Amino acid sequence: MSGLRQGISGASKFYTGGLRLYPKDDLYREMSFISYYFHWSESEVMGLPHAERRRWCSEISGINKSLNPSDKKEKSILDMKPSR
Repeated sequence: MSGLRQGISGASKFYTGGLRLYPKDDLYREMSFISYYFHWSESEVMGLPHAERRRWCSEISGINKSLNPSDKKEKSILDMKPSR
């Protein structure tokens, strides 16, 4: 373990399995979604913790569903995957 990690109490528990990054496409999709509806800047959206950003996406999707009811089941932004 590096000297830096040894100097941080309990840091080794975060490095045992390696770092797992949030998928970039998912991050951009969530950022775009929140920015579009709330007109927040990139720095405001990026400043949100992951769980809070996903919660805002869920809330916006819920509002959209209630304002635009349809017969077909609409997906939440969190259920959508890139079309590429």
